[in-house]
Amino acid sequence: MDIQSASSVVLQALTQATSQDTAVLKPAEEQLRQWETQPGFYSVLLSIFNNHLLDVNVRWLAVLYFKNGIDRYWRRVAPHALSEEEKSSLRAGLITNFNEPVNQIATQIAVLIAKVARLDCPRQWPELIPILLESVKVQDSLQQHRALLTFYHVTKTLASKRLATDRRLFQDLASSIYSFACSLWNHHTDTFLQQICTGDQQAALSSLERTLLSLKVLRKLTVHGFIEPHNNMEVMGFLNAVFERLKQFLECCRQFGPGSLCREKLEKTIILFTKVLLDFLEYHPWPFIPLIQRSLEFAVSYVFTEVGEGVVFERFIVQCMNLIKMIVKNEAYKPAKNIEDSKPENLEAHKIKTAFFTHQTLTEIGRRLVSKYFLLTEEELTMWEEDPESFAVEETGGDSWKYSLRPCTEVLFLDIFHNYSQTLTPVLLEMVQNLQGWFYLMIYNAVGLAAYELFDNVDFDQWFKNQLLGELQISHNRYKLIRRRVIWLIGQWISVKFKPELRPLLYEVILSLMQDPDLVVTLPVDDFEFRTEQFLPYLESIFSLLFQLLQQVNECDTKMQVLHVISCVIERVSIQIRPYAGCLVQYLPILWKQSEEHNMLRCAILTTLIHLIQGLGAESKNLYPFLLPVIQLSTDVSQPPHVYLLEDGLELWLVTLENSPAITPELLRIFQNMSALLELSSENVRTCFQIINAYIYLSATDFLQNYAEALCRSFCELLRDITTEGQVQVLKVVEIAIKVSPVLGSHMFQPLLPAVLRGIVEGERYPVVMSTYLGVTGRILLQNSGFFTSLLTQMAVEYNQEADQLLGSMIEMWVDRMDNITQPERRKLSALALMSLLPSDNSVIQDKFCGIINISVEALHDVMTEDPETASFKDCMLMSHFEEPKLTDDEEPPTEQDKRRKLLALEDPVHSVSLQQFVYEKLKAQQVLMGDQGFQALMETVDTEIVRQLQEFIHGM
Repeated sequence: MDIQSASSVVLQALTQATSQDTAVLKPAEEQLRQWETQPGFYSVLLSIFNNHLLDVNVRWLAVLYFKNGIDRYWRRVAPHALSEEEKSSLRAGLITNFNEPVNQIATQIAVLIAKVARLDCPRQWPELIPILLESVKVQDSLQQHRALLTFYHVTKTLASKRLATDRRLFQDLASSIYSFACSLWNHHTDTFLQQICTGDQQAALSSLERTLLSLKVLRKLTVHGFIEPHNNMEVMGFLNAVFERLKQFLECCRQFGPGSLCREKLEKTIILFTKVLLDFLEYHPWPFIPLIQRSLEFAVSYVFTEVGEGVVFERFIVQCMNLIKMIVKNEAYKPAKNIEDSKPENLEAHKIKTAFFTHQTLTEIGRRLVSKYFLLTEEELTMWEEDPESFAVEETGGDSWKYSLRPCTEVLFLDIFHNYSQTLTPVLLEMVQNLQGWFYLMIYNAVGLAAYELFDNVDFDQWFKNQLLGELQISHNRYKLIRRRVIWLIGQWISVKFKPELRPLLYEVILSLMQDPDLVVTLPVDDFEFRTEQFLPYLESIFSLLFQLLQQVNECDTKMQVLHVISCVIERVSIQIRPYAGCLVQYLPILWKQSEEHNMLRCAILTTLIHLIQGLGAESKNLYPFLLPVIQLSTDVSQPPHVYLLEDGLELWLVTLENSPAITPELLRIFQNMSALLELSSENVRTCFQIINAYIYLSATDFLQNYAEALCRSFCELLRDITTEGQVQVLKVVEIAIKVSPVLGSHMFQPLLPAVLRGIVEGERYPVVMSTYLGVTGRILLQNSGFFTSLLTQMAVEYNQEADQLLGSMIEMWVDRMDNITQPERRKLSALALMSLLPSDNSVIQDKFCGIINISVEALHDVMTEDPETASFKDCMLMSHFEEPKLTDDEEPPTEQDKRRKLLALEDPVHSVSLQQFVYEKLKAQQVLMGDQGFQALMETVDTEIVRQLQEFIHGM
């Protein structure tokens, strides 16, 4: 692409691509997409966005196309990669001018240069860093800023690379430029402070911007640029200087009111200082040890004394609390349980912390955390009263403690209380004694958070009966917030220390309070002491109120919490939920439709459905019109929501099958999703195998005829690259298919079976895999002997042997590896399978007769028990009829699949054929075949002790 002639054409296309008219926009975008791979296109883009006379939107678009091109075509191995000549020219053109007048474009160009640096610096672009260092020294204000902006983005990008060679290169870079970066930062910082003193706000703001950028560079160099930063005087000097600079900048805050641009930039810089300390502590805990004392003194003085009055702001307080929390909680700063095993660094850090956290300091921190930082503002109190949903949502959530003051305060309180409970417990108990006014809210909050630590110090049962219960019954509107905090407090203690006999009292109170959406989330059903029989009298009322609440609340988070409680209730009461589930069954489809944009809420619905299906059992078939499309969507990897819904969707699919009374065409159709799921080979593959097994148990014939061929292909792919455990899981599916449907299962999974026989003949070295091979082969030999013979014949051709010779090798290996089989069912199956070869006049089978008898006697020892009354033996694995089990209150009722497996077991030779009788009859038939003399000669090949044990088992038959 000739630059001169092409420039106007590209410029026109870019201009059209900024149009609001789609008729003009779309063709231009298509044209630009076609040019992306043309030589010279990026040189034209460079000339366009470097031309400051052109329209800003056109230049902006040119930068974006260039930036996207780096991701796609800059690497040498990329399809349509840029030539080395063009890349060299582009690199040179990118750093000729640092004078971009538009801030947003300047930032994009800096990011763009950093992207190229990530791939090419320093090897193909050694001049980049030297040019940047020279450019940040120039007097021109604009050029200096743009160069510094680029310097930061390049440093940030190079610091993020994680390969060992890249990290070494960054460390070399850090060593070479650290001194310069420090002096640059100090220069801009001093300039800013001088300009603040003279009152030149505009100049000060400009210097502050440079201070911020140079500090960002130093943060990356300090945290990621040194293996042993504590051995570098400049690094430690900079870190110590951070504390002094922080104090200076905090004092500057007094001069600017909230909302001013300078105050905003000041706060941003102060937060960046704290990030330097937090990052260094996270990545280099031991090099941070010399800074522990100073960090604690600084953070505690500004957050918990009068020093911070008038200068601190919320985000700064959060950062300081996080600094204290990370030092208190850091495992590197604690001695080992056995003190002799501690490293000197552990002991040194622990000594510093112990000296700092005196009784007086801890008491002051504890009191101030509760009395000052737990104190709700007027705004928060109003919000909690008028919009409890939003308040509850704000109060919870993931990593909110890292950024929000209230969660941060609570997490710090928990960590300090946990580490220094002996000191802080009396402080908190004293505060409990002196309760008054709104102080209740704060103390109850503290006692709830510290429930586990206060276990031995608070008689919660007495407190509940004598005070808390009464407070829950005060109905005055002004007492609403106290009631909410009390019920939350009880929720915190319920699984820590609460007598079961007090629960009915609590259920009574909860019923009267459940009109309030802020209370339901603490319904105490999700703990070890829960007793179903105590809860059942309240089940109908509470479940009905929960359902009403689910309909009334608006916030997604609140709906999720209510669904969680509903799920817990259903899980606890199991089948007892059936009379009351109708309303929920009708509402969930509506909620599912409403939550289309809220995947986390949909996850909560899936969890609720899982418990509901388990509670409804076979009745869950009535939900299929709603349930099956939900499973279909959640487990379809071509649908975007699967990223969020897949795990719960698979679990729901499985419980639906386990509780299904019969197969339906729609339920069968969902299995079309499985091939793609098996291709993922993700952590969900075990659940996928369970789902396949459930289909086989539910309707083997329908399922195998429809899907076995595709499933077999998937299994063949999986077995090429799968762990030993994965191989076993695949083969267990095959084994179950043959067990449920011996003829169809053998036929459908035939392509997998030669590998199984091959594994036996060649002596598979993993015992668990060998055991599975023998289980699969035993099933075929016993239940589909004609198929076994044809398979053996096929294998004999492969091995260039006679089929009998191959059978002999197989029996020999089977006998040798019998100890690999640990499950009694499989050991009995082996004996039945090998004994089924008798009677036989085949010389190979007769040659292996001794081994077959050995295996049979071993299995008889496994399964035969002696009846002391009759002094006779009986096979303990025999099952004669199906009995509904008598369940205790704690036991789950059997699923439909449990019943199917029991019925299948009644037909399984392992449970329906007496091994003792089978061995006796086969030996008798062999004796008839060979005559007494021939049979006697055959028996003489067996060890006399084995013969004696055999006779003991079949004596009297």
